Amino acid sequence: MQGVRKVLTDTQTSKPRKNDMKNFKPLYWVGLAGLGSVLATSALAQDSKYYYWGLGVGQSQSQIDDRQTTNSLLRTSNSPGSFTSERQDTGYKVFGGYQFNRNIGLELGYFNLGKFTYITSLPGGALNGRYETEGINLDLVGTMPLSEKWSALARVGAQYANTRDAFGGPGLPASASKDNSQRDTNVKVGLGLQYELTPSIFVRAEAERFRVKDGIGSNGDVNYYSMSLVFPIGRRAATPVAAPMPAVYVAPTPPPAPERVMAPPPPAPTPPPAPVAMPRKVQFSADSLFTFNKAQVRPEGRTALDAFSRNLQGTRFSNISVEGNTDRIGSDAYNQKLSQERADAVKAYLVSNGGIDASKISAKGRGETNPVTKPGDCKGNKPTPSLIACLQPDRRVDVVVTGER
Repeated sequence: MQGVRKVLTDTQTSKPRKNDMKNFKPLYWVGLAGLGSVLATSALAQDSKYYYWGLGVGQSQSQIDDRQTTNSLLRTSNSPGSFTSERQDTGYKVFGGYQFNRNIGLELGYFNLGKFTYITSLPGGALNGRYETEGINLDLVGTMPLSEKWSALARVGAQYANTRDAFGGPGLPASASKDNSQRDTNVKVGLGLQYELTPSIFVRAEAERFRVKDGIGSNGDVNYYSMSLVFPIGRRAATPVAAPMPAVYVAPTPPPAPERVMAPPPPAPTPPPAPVAMPRKVQFSADSLFTFNKAQVRPEGRTALDAFSRNLQGTRFSNISVEGNTDRIGSDAYNQKLSQERADAVKAYLVSNGGIDASKISAKGRGETNPVTKPGDCKGNKPTPSLIACLQPDRRVDVVVTGER
């Protein structure tokens, strides 16, 4: 429990609610904007749908105006005296939800924001006030992945809260009600971060704002800062949509040596024929070189390209052609761009790490125009794991070396 915060009433007026509303609206716009940015983010490799439940504990901070509550209780517009308030307490929540996909979930929960007290000095003596808030909420929760483990959260929803007020002390007029309660439906927003400890345990840190009414009927806010544990039910770990092929470089079979032709007499030997430039084609699986849907060379891919570079040592060649190819999933423009970026990445690696002259290497993206699979081999258009695995041969990088040993 935090220390007591004192609020002097000579610095307050009977009009704080308008200022509260001015401060209240921007936070909700921030929450809505955060949720909108989360929902605008999409991911091709989605986790499976799953249910989850969780519980959290944290600190609540009341923004309800004690003077306004006292004015409403005493039916006056300017109650005298000073206020000593205890505006912080421990709150907790229990919740369950359903994750529709990696970005959108719906969450139902119960919350208890704790108890808050204050004391004010009146002509008849001290007036003690206490109020506590609990209720249920239904939120739309957006998740935006920041890395493999970290995600940003934004939520907006409705909450049905019951706030109970209790008053006592010698300063309480006989005509005033000692116990009051107010039920009200209002909005709530929140922002936070989530970390995936394991596929079945998440940790969340969140800041939420609840718009509530106290037992007298005055509007106010309660801010809630919490840490939560989330337990997915039946969730599978995020896995690559297609298992990467082993990054093994297979050297091409060398062409047969040209047959020596014996020159007829005179005995002077005929010079051997000039070597003929013969193209050799080496094919790399894109899944062995790159992460799915990316164009950065993976460590396994660098190993395969290093083996290819060593195999070229001592070879006289005139040109190396690098061609990137993709499967048919996605738009033509996107696949063309991705295939070109992958071809450029392979060329850059062979130049920087393989020591190959950049002027002898060309890089070209062919998009989805040169598939290995035949029509009808892989059915469907949606990027399901089975379709992506079936189209794996189409995702490749072809390297053609024109030259001779």
